[in-house]
Amino acid sequence: MKLTFLGANHEVTGSCTLLEAAGKRFLIDCGMEQGKDIYENTPLPLAPGELDGILVTHAHIDHTGRIPLLVQQGFAGPIYATEATTALCDVMLRDSAHIQESEAEWKNRKAQRSGAELVVPLYTVEDAQNAMKLFVPEAYRETISIAPGINIRFTDVGHLLGSASIEVWVTENGKTTKIAFSGDIGNVNQPLIRDPEYLQDADYVLMESTYGDRTHGPKPDYVVELAAILQQTFDRGGNVVIPSFAVGRTQEMLYFLREIKARGLVKGHANFPVYVDSPLAIETTHIFTQNMYQCFDAAAMKLVNEGIDPIAVPGLKLTVTSEESRFINTDKIPKVILSASGMCEAGRIRHHLKHNLWRPECTILFVGYQAVGTLGRALIDGAKEVKLFGEDIEVAAQIRQLTGMSGHADRDGLLKWLHAFTAKPKRVFIVHGEDETENVFAAALSAQGYTVEAPYNGAQWDLSTDACLYEGNKVKLAPKSGASAAASRTATVYQRLVDAGRRLMDVIRRSEGGANKDLARFADQIQALCDKWQR
Repeated sequence: MKLTFLGANHEVTGSCTLLEAAGKRFLIDCGMEQGKDIYENTPLPLAPGELDGILVTHAHIDHTGRIPLLVQQGFAGPIYATEATTALCDVMLRDSAHIQESEAEWKNRKAQRSGAELVVPLYTVEDAQNAMKLFVPEAYRETISIAPGINIRFTDVGHLLGSASIEVWVTENGKTTKIAFSGDIGNVNQPLIRDPEYLQDADYVLMESTYGDRTHGPKPDYVVELAAILQQTFDRGGNVVIPSFAVGRTQEMLYFLREIKARGLVKGHANFPVYVDSPLAIETTHIFTQNMYQCFDAAAMKLVNEGIDPIAVPGLKLTVTSEESRFINTDKIPKVILSASGMCEAGRIRHHLKHNLWRPECTILFVGYQAVGTLGRALIDGAKEVKLFGEDIEVAAQIRQLTGMSGHADRDGLLKWLHAFTAKPKRVFIVHGEDETENVFAAALSAQGYTVEAPYNGAQWDLSTDACLYEGNKVKLAPKSGASAAASRTATVYQRLVDAGRRLMDVIRRSEGGANKDLARFADQIQALCDKWQR
């Protein structure tokens, strides 16, 4: 029984862990990195077609964003997730693929003009659609068998609609070992969704640590605080631009904005328009409504039972097309613009920043975590100028943040989740946190008597003997520029070639027992390909 740590190790994004047990191989999450890469990543140590399945904790792209790439490379096993997570992934993975295709198209237009090498999207919408055919939606709190000797159960962890901790029971040689994967542990008292449910026991625990070194502090009155920001900005004649994750945070902001309008908290601008400029956010808002009875908390359901849609805002304008999106910044009426992505790394938000960052009357309001290396983090940290679409943009707008507003538990919430176990696990693995944050949180748990590891990327542990097989890569990457950046791109393309070779070997192995005529033709095609490329 072995764990290999392949993502979000001493980094926040790109969650991915390989579990090898009972003769099977399962990934727990397969996320995309967002922002700067701190440590060298270890590639998946097997061909994607050799995986027996994937377990998904929740739909955020830093936990699911590379699944279509695995499918493109030959993965064809089941993908287990909750019902709401499956519905969200259906729109989020297609959206991610569309971004990959659009960015590749944009770069290739520039490359054709400059004579540079063309790029290929990481994956396509077709790959995302093929991935969705593999999803197996499951209900909360039901134990299911996914292979002989392996059972799993999803428990609501209160981070996002459909989010879950995953309990895994592995039976080998007559002995059962339980592993708990926390997923992203939710903050308490969030609008719309329920608080985290707590697990009671496990032999091994993998838990996130995003806010493991700090607390969110006293919870502000977000409605009053947001209303004050709107009032000040609208009085100046500016827009409030909110980079907002399309899934979760956008719906929470709509919840607050509905209440602000219902209570008349903004004076002189009572009919201010609210734009949701994200096709993904529009689709996911419908999914929230469809899953309210399974996932909404008591306060939200009280409104529903009174005939009030908790996220229906008077004056709400939904923009789907690019033309509608462009119109928003030609309209001079002060407004709220909710647009993705939440860390400003892609999507329509970058266009809104281009049109509003240089205007001192406007406010850019951050309402979610900003990872190191992202544009959002640069703005929060006080950048005076940023580059958008090849143009230098002065930062003159007010940069504000709703502090403590997070879908993640803080240090106290993480400790509460772990302390709910009736007995200390044999070992706790700390993942999904910034470099020093993981170290600080691991030290805090050690001081409380826990046996703790904060594994680095590529680390391997044999759980049957509770032994570390490989400590992982502890060397930080040097900043990339010039020739080193070009070399990195070359290495990435070469890795794609290696992955293609692995997929070919997987297809060859699966062809065993086929008709001799077909095998001979396959072999001839491979030989011809080798003859063409051999140097």
